[in-house]
Amino acid sequence: MAASASPAVDLSAALVLTPPPLGDWLVVLPVVLMIGTGALLMMVRKSVRLHGAIAIAALVMLVVLDAALLWRVSLHGPVTMVMGRWLPPYGIAFTADLFGAAMALAAAIAALAAGLFSLADIDAAGRRYGFYPFLMLLMAGVSGAFLTGDIFNLYVWFEVLLISSFGLLILGSEPRQIEGALKYALLNLIATTLFLIAVGILYAIFGTLNMADIATKARLAPPDAPLTTLTALFVLAFAMKAAAFPVNFWLPASYHTPRIVVSALFGGLLTKVGIYALIRVTIMLLPVEREALSFVIAVSAALTMLLGALGALAQMDTRRLIGYVVIAGIGNMMAGVAVGTPAAVGGAVLYALHSVITMTALYLMAGEAARIGGSWSLASLGGLYRRSPGFAAISFLLMLAAAGLPPLSGLWPKVALLKAALDIGAWWLAAAILVSAFLLTLALARVFLLAYWRPQPTPAVEQPCPTDWRITLPLAGLAVVTLVFGVFPEPVLRLSQAAADSLADPQAYINSVFPGGRVP
Repeated sequence: MAASASPAVDLSAALVLTPPPLGDWLVVLPVVLMIGTGALLMMVRKSVRLHGAIAIAALVMLVVLDAALLWRVSLHGPVTMVMGRWLPPYGIAFTADLFGAAMALAAAIAALAAGLFSLADIDAAGRRYGFYPFLMLLMAGVSGAFLTGDIFNLYVWFEVLLISSFGLLILGSEPRQIEGALKYALLNLIATTLFLIAVGILYAIFGTLNMADIATKARLAPPDAPLTTLTALFVLAFAMKAAAFPVNFWLPASYHTPRIVVSALFGGLLTKVGIYALIRVTIMLLPVEREALSFVIAVSAALTMLLGALGALAQMDTRRLIGYVVIAGIGNMMAGVAVGTPAAVGGAVLYALHSVITMTALYLMAGEAARIGGSWSLASLGGLYRRSPGFAAISFLLMLAAAGLPPLSGLWPKVALLKAALDIGAWWLAAAILVSAFLLTLALARVFLLAYWRPQPTPAVEQPCPTDWRITLPLAGLAVVTLVFGVFPEPVLRLSQAAADSLADPQAYINSVFPGGRVP
């Protein structure tokens, strides 16, 4: 007797049955490219002379992919791809909106500049011990964090970039590197634990980890749900990762210990991933609870930017000084989160994009200054202007950008944040922004006067220093980006404001994940 035919099963309620458009693959290709390149570098680990060329080619491709992704998102709105064809919220979603795509592109540009600089900075031993595979893994984690649409996988990508950062931090195995890595690892372990606890509480409340699903359900949560406690945990975890007050002491204690190109990657990228997560969670997912915590966030922001600026003013070591400049910038971005209006969030997004480029460039600048002058100390540096006028001009532009002075990129985000704070009557927060900017200007002017303008303190003859294109090209490229951003700010201003508006009203993001408004 023939067996009866099995009934047809309608899979359309569980699976994506239509192939995704070719352009949608852009949302996952940056992560695939970085992981694949890292694996390739491990396969040719005995031919370390090839590592630099392979890594630079991959980073150029990463910039192209992220630029194409940003272009697609700006034209067609958020893009979503779900792993395994399972429909969300059960399938793991990658979702790119303007905020995530813009941050991914800025990170790729900074990584390419650092990669070029590393050709001169990383010796054969550093390549043999895995600098370039670690760099690829770091960028996989950074790209994944910016493009994921699932909050647990945001935690996973944090772990990926942290694992690679540990390897980069101790590259060379010097005692000071081990000491810095211990401080870095301890604080990040605590922050990661808090993040994971918060994710567990979130899942217990909503029964989902998909960000679009959470954004919908958070607005319908019962009044007794502990959402303020949950938001406080997220804020503390991300503040620790971003090095905000009062948990910012680990950054200047650890970022000055590795090779300078590693410090540049950390200063430009890692703290910004923490700020990105803070903005994503508090503005898009839990805006009501952010409002309840706005004063606490504002106080932390003001103290972060002021203590960062004062710390920079007190330092003689250029690497430590730039670490405090990074901290002051984190305070400015947190001020945008604290105010919470679309204009303030737009200012924070704008500042984050500026900071990725500028902080990377400042660390690379410090490395080249130490190479020319033979010291990291302002007490020993001098005469850099006479020995390398071109490098001094680039450094001057980068210092203007970091201080927030015209005509460079740092001016516009500070203006936007200042206006947003005044619009809601937070004059004391606006005052903190202005005082911090003034102190940073003094600190960076002091660097230029001592290290570049005054004669060399030692009696040695100040001779011109030969240039190296592997150092000059990335530094000049980043300086040009900040200059163009400052002189022609309108496109980036519009992009940042559109990104902020989409975070405040995430309906387009939700529709990308759940087409047609179909939310479980």
